[in-house]
Amino acid sequence: MTQDDDGAPAGVELLPGGLRAAIEAVLMVADEPVAVPRLAEVLEAEPAVVETLLAELRQDYAAHHGFELRELAGGWRVYSKRDFAPVVSRFVLDGATARLSQAALETLAIIAYRQPVSRARIAAIRGVNVDSVVRTLGMRGLVVEEGTDPQSGAVLYRTTPYFLERLGVDSLADLPQLSPHLPGLDDLEHFDDVPF
Repeated sequence: MTQDDDGAPAGVELLPGGLRAAIEAVLMVADEPVAVPRLAEVLEAEPAVVETLLAELRQDYAAHHGFELRELAGGWRVYSKRDFAPVVSRFVLDGATARLSQAALETLAIIAYRQPVSRARIAAIRGVNVDSVVRTLGMRGLVVEEGTDPQSGAVLYRTTPYFLERLGVDSLADLPQLSPHLPGLDDLEHFDDVPF
């Protein structure tokens, strides 16, 4: 495939601004991060050219804009800058709350750190029935079914790329470590009956 001076494929008619503007147009309508191979496919461009242009766009957006280009959850997407979160929240929520309940947050944390995990295991950790909470998390696109446990046949759950995106992390490895927040064994001496 031959390409013109800005990396756009020859024969593909692009609007003024060339391939760079086409990347911006796609990213402005994307509702989830878009991977470089997908962008390259849609734009009929070489992945290396797309990566170079994405890096340039990220650098250009870094100054004097209320938005930025981030690479996370396996792709690229335009986001409002974190500095403007209070203003954006007021605009989007307009006084309404779209927060997860404490029960949903606890359940989501268990799934995130123990995945894939069954509802029975989550319920054992939380000490309460979690069926409706898991359903709610699924409806919000934060968790999905991940097959079944080979021993028990129970449905297993895992977090989604949307969960990573909402947290602003690229992978589960980027989640905060829990160990610094757990009590040490010295603090647990009075819990002699607790099985470990």
